[in-house]
Amino acid sequence: MAAQSSPNANRKQILRVIFISLLLDLISFTFILPLFPKLLEFYRNLESSQASSSLLSRILDGLNTYKRSFSRPISDRYDIVLLGGALGSLFSFLQAIASPIIGRLSDKHGRRTALLWSMAGNIASVALWVAATDFRTFLASRVVGGLSEGNVQLATAMAADISDEKQRGATMALVGACFSIAFTFGPALGAALANIETVVANPFATAAGFSLFLIVVETAYLYLYLPETLPSSRPAETSNGHTSKNTPPTTRSNTTRTNSHALLNFTHFIFILHFSGMEFSLPFMTYDLFGYTSSQTGKLLGFMGLIASILQGTVTRRLHPLRVVQLGIVACAASFFLLGRLTTETGLWMAASLLAITSATVVTGLNSLSSFESGAGERGGKLGNHRSWVGSVSWTVDILYSILVGRTRNSVLKSDISNRKEADQLLIQSFEATIIGPSPSRNAQDHRNHAQF
Repeated sequence: MAAQSSPNANRKQILRVIFISLLLDLISFTFILPLFPKLLEFYRNLESSQASSSLLSRILDGLNTYKRSFSRPISDRYDIVLLGGALGSLFSFLQAIASPIIGRLSDKHGRRTALLWSMAGNIASVALWVAATDFRTFLASRVVGGLSEGNVQLATAMAADISDEKQRGATMALVGACFSIAFTFGPALGAALANIETVVANPFATAAGFSLFLIVVETAYLYLYLPETLPSSRPAETSNGHTSKNTPPTTRSNTTRTNSHALLNFTHFIFILHFSGMEFSLPFMTYDLFGYTSSQTGKLLGFMGLIASILQGTVTRRLHPLRVVQLGIVACAASFFLLGRLTTETGLWMAASLLAITSATVVTGLNSLSSFESGAGERGGKLGNHRSWVGSVSWTVDILYSILVGRTRNSVLKSDISNRKEADQLLIQSFEATIIGPSPSRNAQDHRNHAQF
């Protein structure tokens, strides 16, 4: 077990432990991203011949009912896209519930204890994926993973514990660099491992097994080398040479702050409202528009990670967090502009470059700003609340989208447009563009029709 030592005296050592463990965790986490389309296609084909009472069959029936609500049929090829979006929303929603709880527990019982319990849940989640020979087991792995995923927020809290305000931006950039490096290597490695079939009943067991290995190694590494960083949980040296618990720090410093947590969380919400799920849904877009394989998607995500890691090590760590956020917002708007007019692979890679800039800047900057507003004794809970907005947004967007589509459809049917069939067709095209982006085969006349509509 790691010795209880002062984090200020061993800041570099603790940062090294945080960096290595978080890197292992995120590489393991990104294994599955390029595999999702083929993985869900595998389970759909596997259970298509089974009884209609299977869980996946009932979910697909629900999707088909939703699709039949439109006057023009939607192709079954969208089932994988919709199912992937639903699973991503479920994972994020569960993470949104768990993040504040994990954060508050870390404030009460210590970061190290909370992190080790979170790792136990992660091990259980990936173990279920290894054993997932049916969709029900795979779904259970996502549920367990969503409820136990606290590594990132706890790593952020620990990094803030051992950094003063002058060091905070560079420290948060180091945490962000873990994401970038993981996206550089993780998806490509996951796609490569998926080509190695070791279990016939689960073609993705090799990738899942290596992911489990990384998680177990990370847990052992944390148990052996990570000290407690929460000031109120570290023993302090007394005048007689004995150790005693530090008195809990005040939950809030007397320094007047510019930004409230509510403002930062709302800003985070507005950003994620437009950015949420892009990295998750990008494999589905490339799969549907350009027929990308898992390997090709892994290369694209790796390219994004490489750009983001370079930016994290150069630009992000040197700029003020507010400037970092502003840079990322501009890049995000430009990337969405390109994605809205996507017709070629060159455009896709240009948009991916801008998305990489966004990934390297906005969330890292907002995390830094949020950590400035937290005392040591409340940092876990505050950062947990801040992170929970990331998860809850995906869920909220799905609900709001369904409502807006329903209302738009009713408005179209009640409008003065004489050709109701044309109106429904335009609505379906808008729906398709929102889910997977515009089709390369769509011609200029389609775009003019959308503008008129």
